[in-house]
This record gives sequence, C-alpha cells and structure tokens, in this order.
Amino acid sequence: MANIKDVARLAGVGLGTASRVVSGKGSVSPATLERVKKAIAELDFRPSHAARSLLSGTSQMIGVYIPVLKGTFYTPILQSIDTALRAAGLHMVVAFGVGSGDARRQAIEGIDFLMERGCDGLILLTNHLSDDDIAALGPKQSRVVVLNHCFASIAEQCFSADHTEGGIAAARALLEHRHRKIAVIAGPSTSPDNVDRIAGFMGELERNGINTEKMWVAESDFSPEGGWAAAAELVASGHKFTALFCANDEMAVGALSYFQDVGLSVPGDVSVLGYDDTPSAQFSAPRLTSVHIPWRDVTLSGLNALLNRCYGSAHPVEREFPISVTVRASLGKPAKRRAE
Repeated sequence: MANIKDVARLAGVGLGTASRVVSGKGSVSPATLERVKKAIAELDFRPSHAARSLLSGTSQMIGVYIPVLKGTFYTPILQSIDTALRAAGLHMVVAFGVGSGDARRQAIEGIDFLMERGCDGLILLTNHLSDDDIAALGPKQSRVVVLNHCFASIAEQCFSADHTEGGIAAARALLEHRHRKIAVIAGPSTSPDNVDRIAGFMGELERNGINTEKMWVAESDFSPEGGWAAAAELVASGHKFTALFCANDEMAVGALSYFQDVGLSVPGDVSVLGYDDTPSAQFSAPRLTSVHIPWRDVTLSGLNALLNRCYGSAHPVEREFPISVTVRASLGKPAKRRAE
C-alpha cells in the first residue's frame, strides 16, 4: 500500500506539503495542490487511521460508555452516534459495564478503558456516577457529555428530555381514554429519570382526582423479564385495573406477553402504555402505545456539543426536546365489565 512518502515523491513535493494536502490544513499553491491530488489518485492512497491521527494531532475517536450491551434502548442511540461520526470522518469506541464490581465501579472502569485508548471525548450514559467522580476526571471533564442524566458540576454538558413532562403525558393519555383504575410497573427507584417520570405521572393523576395511594405499583428492572414477572404479580393480586403504565417499553412488551399467555386481551380487557417509543413498540403484538422521547435528537445534540468542544466545530445544539404520545393498538377505552 502506498504511503504519504510515496505521494510526496511522485508529486515532487516535500513530505510536509503532501501532509498539508492530506490533512486539509495549511496553505498550498493551486498548482501544487493539483499535483498532490493527482499523485493520491494515481497511487490510490488512503491515509490510515494512525496516519490521520498523526497529521491532526488527535485520535479522531469518540468513546461511548453504556451500562449494558443489550435491549432496544441503547442500540438506536449507538447507531445514531456511529452514523454521525462516520459522516464526519471519526470513529466510535464503545465500553459497557463488565466485571464483578457494582454499577459505579463498572462505569469508572469503562471510562478508564476509553481514556486509555486516547479518545478525544466521551459520551456517558450512566446515572451511577457522582459529581465527585466527574471532578476526578480533572481537565478531561471538559470533553465529556452526558445523556439522560444531569451532573450539577457540568450541567451545560448534560442532555436529556424532561421526564417529568413525559410522566404527565402518559397520565393524560390514559385519562383521555377514560381510565381511572390504573396500575404501574415502575423502573428502579435508584434511576433518577424513572423517579421523575413516575412523579410526573402520579402528580397528574392526583390533580385529576385519583387517589394514587390506593394504586397497585411495582418496582422492576426495565427488562422484558421484569415486565412479565410484575404483570404476573399484578394479575395474581386480584387488583382491579383497566390500564397498565410501564416505565419503559421493554417492561411493557414483557407485560403484553404475559397478558397474552393468560388470556387477557389488549386493549379489550386491559390497555397497556409504554415509555420511550423504542423500535420494539412498533412491532409488539398488539403494537404498543408509548410516550415518545426524541432520543435521536437528544443524542445528536449531545454529540454535536462534544464535537464542538473537541474539534472547534460549530454544529447545532438543541436544549429543548418536545415529548408526545404515539398512539397504537394497545390503548383503548375501558371495557365496561372491568371498569365496573
């Protein structure tokens, strides 16, 4: 394979001149530029990642930390990041939680992994770190952005939807369909975004005269297995309900599957509402009504902010992310026999 020295030799220029043409930085006369471009084409020269890094003085890599490498939530986020980075001639390196340590220790080790590989900046999706952990990054914290969580020490570098508003939107969707006997499968109480959406949901119900203290509420783990198990517990409890709100789509899909298994029709017998509007919501049976969080917009705004910090670019950055409800087949009005 041809290298930059071959290009310089064929074009009859110095190595520095050829490097300036390849990197696009520095001044070169039009005639010289054409000679170097002709040599590049003739040799079919393609600078390696290592060569581009040497020319630019950066690794051209962005690191991403996610807690787990599974499910339908993280995959679209990673796809959005990778697509945008490739279009910019950059690369993505991913680390996720592994090892025997707790979630905080796994996040710290994942961040160390990414920094040891020379990533120019980091995107973090975790709520298990503290502001002290962010401060421990020292000067490198200026090249970090956080998705779906806010650290007070770097608030301007954090990007998330308003989950309280998401919870309110979920409650309104059920109220508009005349549901008042409502059950809830919440996510972990250690997850701030879950706490916010449940608080928004309950607050809106209370404002509409529903006594939330008498509602059936279970805490689960955001997984389909957790949704199945919680739905089984709900049915076994004998609690009367016409609608179920799940704090994410994966638990909602698990609940749908359990209801089908025991012969409960959705939405004929009960309605089910999810949260996030991930791809799984479109293809569940029945198709799942879900609170739409514009995760692609959140992700790209966070990524653009990071690229601006790392490379001096001027990509657009949004701070407000409108929330809506995507109505599909799983939501209907209460069946009269269950409402009674």
